[in-house]
Amino acid sequence: MKKLLRIILRSGWFQRAVGFLAAEYLRLVWKTNKFVMDPPHVYDMVEPRQPAIFVFWHGQHFMTPFIKTKKDHRAKVLISRHRDGEYNAIAAERLGIGTIRGSGDHGGAFHRKGGVGAFREMVRALEENYNVALTADVPKRARVAGLGVIMLARETGRPIMPFAMATSRFIRLKNWDRTTINLPFGHGALVGVEEINVPSDADAATMERLRLRLEAYLNEATRRAYAKVGRPEAGRG
Repeated sequence: MKKLLRIILRSGWFQRAVGFLAAEYLRLVWKTNKFVMDPPHVYDMVEPRQPAIFVFWHGQHFMTPFIKTKKDHRAKVLISRHRDGEYNAIAAERLGIGTIRGSGDHGGAFHRKGGVGAFREMVRALEENYNVALTADVPKRARVAGLGVIMLARETGRPIMPFAMATSRFIRLKNWDRTTINLPFGHGALVGVEEINVPSDADAATMERLRLRLEAYLNEATRRAYAKVGRPEAGRG
C-alpha cells in the first residue's frame, strides 16, 4: 500500500492535477480577498527599479505570485527540487510565473542541492530583465535569512525588495516554517519596506550587516501585514 502511494505521489499526472488545483484555489483566494497596499504607492516605487530581487519568508509564500499584476512584469521564482516543489512549480507556472529549480541554501548542502546552477540561472534571469523571487530563510531555520540573497544582489547589482503578504483568514500548520494556508472571503495586505542595495565590493562584514537588515525588514513587513488584517503578531505563530 505504501509503495502504491509513493508511485501515485511521484506520478506526473498526480503532480499536474495537484498543481492545477492549487493554482486555481490561490486564484480564488486572491479574487475574494480585498487587498490593501502599504505604502499605497508601492508599485510606483518598485517599477522603476525593476528587474529586482523580491524576497519573503518561507511559509508565507502562497500569495506571492499575485504581486505580478501586469502582463509585462516578467518574473521567475526559485523552487526546490524536492517532490513538494513539483506541485509548487506547476502552480506557479499556471499563474504566469517562470521557475528556477534548486536550493537557495549557501551552506554545506549548497552544491548537493543544485544551488550553484540555480544561482547562475537567477543571475541570468535578472540580466534578461526578469524579476526574481525567492524565500530568504536558511532551510529548516525559519526567520533566519541566509547569505544567498545578499550574494545574488552583490553579483547582479539589482536591489532587494523585502515584502510580506497576509490574509485575515488562514490556517497555520505546525511544521518548521509554520506554513500559512490563506483562505478566501476575507481581506489581505501587501506590505513592502525599504529596498536593500549591496555594493559590488561588499566584504564579509558588510554582507553580514545587510543580511541582518534583511531579516529585520522582513520581520517588520510581516508584522505590519498581519496588523493590517487585524491579526497582530500572528506572523510569529
